[in-house]
Amino acid sequence: MDEDKIKSATDDEDVKLMLAVKDGDDRAFEQLVLRHQKPLLNFFCRLGVNISDAEDLAQLTFVRLYRYRATYERTAKFTTYLYLLARQVRIDEVRRQIKISKVKDAAKGVAEIFEAASNDKAPNSLQDDLQVALQSLDEPHREVVVLGMLRELPYQEVAEILKIPVGTVKSRMHHALKQLKKFLES
Repeated sequence: MDEDKIKSATDDEDVKLMLAVKDGDDRAFEQLVLRHQKPLLNFFCRLGVNISDAEDLAQLTFVRLYRYRATYERTAKFTTYLYLLARQVRIDEVRRQIKISKVKDAAKGVAEIFEAASNDKAPNSLQDDLQVALQSLDEPHREVVVLGMLRELPYQEVAEILKIPVGTVKSRMHHALKQLKKFLES
């Protein structure tokens, strides 16, 4: 029974700290980070994430916690809220890795076409072909390819830079890669 009282007191302290963070108290946020950093790292490691990536995911979780501080409402224990955020960060990271893999596969396909087309050409000629192929795209599609594939930025960042929805970035990338492949095969 004493253990339940200790947990309850800790939960109440966490909630008070989070409400203080909501009101703009950065020191309260620091206390929450110090209090929950190791358990959060342990959470990610037990999910099979290596320690380096677990540290990144924990940091992203705290960034998200800080970003959502104004919308925090005490509807459950603070740790429930924190681990829901952590879980979503992990899911977003897995999705991001899948997207990166798909983009790399698409880029590899385009690179293979370039390679096949350039077997008889000098190295500078290949760059010229790439530039001509990129110029064949309209501006919105070219921007997405340059930022997403050549600069290797994640779709979310491309969307923020271009001030368009992530879905639009994905759609433009799909169509651009299709057009590039068609252009390079001709």
